[in-house]
Amino acid sequence: MSTFVLVPGAWLGGWVWKKVTPLLQEKGHRVYPVTLTGTGNRVHLASKDVGMETAIQDVMSIIEYNDLDDIVLVGHSFAGKVVAPVADRAHNKVKLILYLDAARPEKIRRPQAAFNPAEFPRPPGSWEVPFSEKIIETIGKDVQGADREWMLAKATPWPVRHAADPISLSEKFDAVRSAYIFCTGSGDPVDEIVAGKWGKLEGPYKIMDTGHWPMITKPKELVEDMLALTTS
Repeated sequence: MSTFVLVPGAWLGGWVWKKVTPLLQEKGHRVYPVTLTGTGNRVHLASKDVGMETAIQDVMSIIEYNDLDDIVLVGHSFAGKVVAPVADRAHNKVKLILYLDAARPEKIRRPQAAFNPAEFPRPPGSWEVPFSEKIIETIGKDVQGADREWMLAKATPWPVRHAADPISLSEKFDAVRSAYIFCTGSGDPVDEIVAGKWGKLEGPYKIMDTGHWPMITKPKELVEDMLALTTS
């Protein structure tokens, strides 16, 4: 059995894994959904100072205070740039990084993965990026009905420093195994990615016919792919 640490993407909290968590637990796995500082039920801690180092420490603390090892570290969306430095620092405890339709940092020593904050519309002077139904329509329009209402009610503004801050990785990161799940409806050119046109994939992958949030729209299929990649 495995220990899954589930790190959500932008605008989300641990709540987004609500459908996935029991499916993994039913199969005997330990599951730790993470809510990053400033999001979800920790939105009251949001401030302009919340950035990537805060997010990294959020996950490191889950690992340390729950005495976790042999971890499958799942990073969704922007959280690919969270789980990579966590795996770098806790390389002796992480057996696999699973990038779920996520940013995929490179095995390089220079700072990387700083997104241009201008790509994320927000009010002038704001340090948060608001969530909207337009975002759902753009990268995850298969979220419909009650699921859409739930998502819109729970999503919280995304601290812009999660986008703007770069990360740095040491040579310890290079030995950590990786696997990938790509979603065809989130706007990325999946065919080009798996063909290697956007950089080499360092491990096995699965492709899901979903938008950007398969944990909401196809949790059973997502868990099946996660477990297949974990044991491959």
